[in-house]
Amino acid sequence: MAKHKGTRAGSPASEKTAAIDAHFDVLIVGGGPAGLTLGAGLVHFMPELKVAICDRGTFAVPDDARSLALAAGVTRIYDALGIWSAMAEHACSILEMKITDSGEGDRSRPLFLSFEGEVAPGQPFAHMVPFRRIVGTLLEKVRDKVTLFEQAAVRDIATGPAEAVIRLEDGRSLGASLVVAADGSRSAMREKMGIRTIVSDYHQSGLVTTISHEWDHEHTAYEHFRPAGPFASLPLPGRRSSLVWTESSSEAERLKGLPANEQARHIEQSMGHCLGRVELCEPIQSFPLRLCIAREFVRPRFALLADAAHGVHPITGQGLNLGLKDVAALIEVIIDSVRMGEDPGMLNVLERYERWRRLDVAMMAMATDGLNRLFSNDIGVLRMARDLGLGLVDRMPQLKKALIRHAAGISGPRLLRGLDI
Repeated sequence: MAKHKGTRAGSPASEKTAAIDAHFDVLIVGGGPAGLTLGAGLVHFMPELKVAICDRGTFAVPDDARSLALAAGVTRIYDALGIWSAMAEHACSILEMKITDSGEGDRSRPLFLSFEGEVAPGQPFAHMVPFRRIVGTLLEKVRDKVTLFEQAAVRDIATGPAEAVIRLEDGRSLGASLVVAADGSRSAMREKMGIRTIVSDYHQSGLVTTISHEWDHEHTAYEHFRPAGPFASLPLPGRRSSLVWTESSSEAERLKGLPANEQARHIEQSMGHCLGRVELCEPIQSFPLRLCIAREFVRPRFALLADAAHGVHPITGQGLNLGLKDVAALIEVIIDSVRMGEDPGMLNVLERYERWRRLDVAMMAMATDGLNRLFSNDIGVLRMARDLGLGLVDRMPQLKKALIRHAAGISGPRLLRGLDI
């Protein structure tokens, strides 16, 4: 794979000689869960590292009512950092998952496959955790240990033999041995570095909201496969659940425009009334769905992380977990390289991270893309084939156990396996 050398295209080498306001070992652009977790992990395991995080917004607990599914391997990262207990206080464990399949207009939701059990004694395969709690806990962890630059939009970046330099919109210049872009699926940093992507527009929208419901979910997650796309309900504390589902882009806009009581009736029908009557706890939000994979994850002195490197269909709920697996791998690569006396920004070091993550990302991208195409239709022959397949898997306990362990993300980097670095 061809690698970019030298300075950023269009950025003269003389820019690197300008005065640098501050120097760091690792400079992270993006203050979301992935960027904050990377910063927290680096300074936790190697306090002598100088780490900074830049974000174009402010470092405050967001006014965001969403909850996110954290796989067991990811909760092990936070346990190793000593902060999982603070998140778990407000979390809801997922002890079982039930999968149904139905056609257009079907009133019933026949159950074809269910998963239950733990990946280790006392450890469920996933937890639902409020987004506010994840970010708030991480901010407490990094405060006074990581340098935070808020309202710091990046104007440009130049990479050289010994250092990368980013220039902020306010005129400040920051240097680092390694710059990590964790600035989301439409990464401006990725664009500034000229890294191309593989993109496929699904012409679908993901909708999210939180509901209260008549019947107890009993720590059960439901995945309803429908012709329009998957509809997932994920348990929250009390009689509440987080919903994530897929519709065509036009239908998503129509649903968002309905009165709340009509939205609730649509949700009840889509769920097959499995939780009884529902009420919306917050307005429905939507976001466009597309497959987006960076052709390169690293360049000299530069690495892409999480959504900046890859965005996949949310049909398996693995988007955030896939990004936090990146974090676990990059923490391990950086710390091991520093301990061995290597420069963590050198290309040969960063290629270890890229090799480690690229196969997992490619496999997840193919799996989610294939599942979406297989299940987001009402073709009779395909329905028969997929329902037969689901039923066969349901009768193979060892295969189900292997699938749960894979979804739980408890293999790979040491942090995901519950090991220290």
